[in-house]
Amino acid sequence: MAWDFETDPEYQRKLDWVAEFVRTEVEPLDLLYPNPYDRTNPEISALMRPLQQQVKDQGLWACHLGPELGGPGYGQLKLALLNEVLGTSMWAPLVFGCQAPDSGNAEILAHFGTAEQKEKYLQPLLDGEIGSCYVMTEPTGGSDPTAFRTTAVRDGDEWVINGEKWFNSCAEFATFHIVMVVTDPDAEPHLRLSMFIVPADAPGLELVRNFTVPGFSEHEGHLRFTDVRVPADHLLGAEGAGFVVAQTRLGGGRVHHAMRTVALVRKAFDMMCERAVSRPARKGVLGGFQMTQERIADSWIQMEQFRLLVLRTAWRIDQAQDYRAVRKDIAAIKVAMPTVMNDIARRALHLHGALGVSTDLPFLDMTTYAEVMAIADGPTEVHKITLAKEVLKQYAPADPVYPTGFRPALREQARDLVARRLEREVGNL
Repeated sequence: MAWDFETDPEYQRKLDWVAEFVRTEVEPLDLLYPNPYDRTNPEISALMRPLQQQVKDQGLWACHLGPELGGPGYGQLKLALLNEVLGTSMWAPLVFGCQAPDSGNAEILAHFGTAEQKEKYLQPLLDGEIGSCYVMTEPTGGSDPTAFRTTAVRDGDEWVINGEKWFNSCAEFATFHIVMVVTDPDAEPHLRLSMFIVPADAPGLELVRNFTVPGFSEHEGHLRFTDVRVPADHLLGAEGAGFVVAQTRLGGGRVHHAMRTVALVRKAFDMMCERAVSRPARKGVLGGFQMTQERIADSWIQMEQFRLLVLRTAWRIDQAQDYRAVRKDIAAIKVAMPTVMNDIARRALHLHGALGVSTDLPFLDMTTYAEVMAIADGPTEVHKITLAKEVLKQYAPADPVYPTGFRPALREQARDLVARRLEREVGNL
């Protein structure tokens, strides 16, 4: 029986290097350049390139991709442990070539892109030369693809796209978009949609405005498509396979978001504990009060439970090699993620008093992040439904009046069992 909570020593050494590198070389940049996605900023490029080269020298560049695409091809468990370190910094994922939305878009292109698409879009994306955007949610349909209204209609050798999408992260800085649209409104709900590559400079594509999410992003784009034409060969996967293509990026992405959340949760927890042993209060420090001790105990339990759930989910993905087989687990970590983040960040904030609600500490950003995680990649409520449905599949119906735990019936069964045993024992005397 294999049962081990240790990381192999060689990989642990790599994680130790990452932790020190991120702490000393990367995190300071977050304080001066909170938006590392703007590749037109020469200062950002000048700072980013040497850091990325150090990561490449360590063999840790784009770890979610296989060797044929320039990455080591790590499984989800190793990726989860890596993302747990990277989650404290906005810069870190870009420095390591695994930033959203580019990492998920690269996986889509790797799985479904043609040779020409990979040459034109994937390789520059992997090299960090360009950025991309994942365009899915809509003003009226939210994140429910079955309610989408943006359409693509075939016209000879082109598709013509019309509609609106919003809260598209980093659309302003993208060279191309991967867009989910309706191609057959009369088909079954999960066969109505297709995925396309749309160049950012395509005529008719307009960035209407950017939404600001305080403490998270100022670049959540509202895009309008007005007779936007794309070549027929910019279709990703088969026509009507938009759901299948989307799951290539969403399953792993949710695990990575969860482990990066673990990193932020641990940061909030460490700050809370530091405050508890530092802040004078009456004849001691805050940590001497039972209410503070209760908050620390509750937070530690929540944090460790969540981390283990995420790691087990990543391990199960590696074992199954199929996100669909682990839908229940992925839904569970998606549901738990915002609650754990919000609870611990809020406790840490309260322990820091007035300073905690200021922008000089990160706790308000953390609580905002918790709400973002409750909405991104599908709202919490949808994942609760998925989780419940997957759990209920494991159970068979029983008598609708008397359940299997009905004690009088169980007692009769027990009497019969004991009577047979006694009869057998007496017969053997």
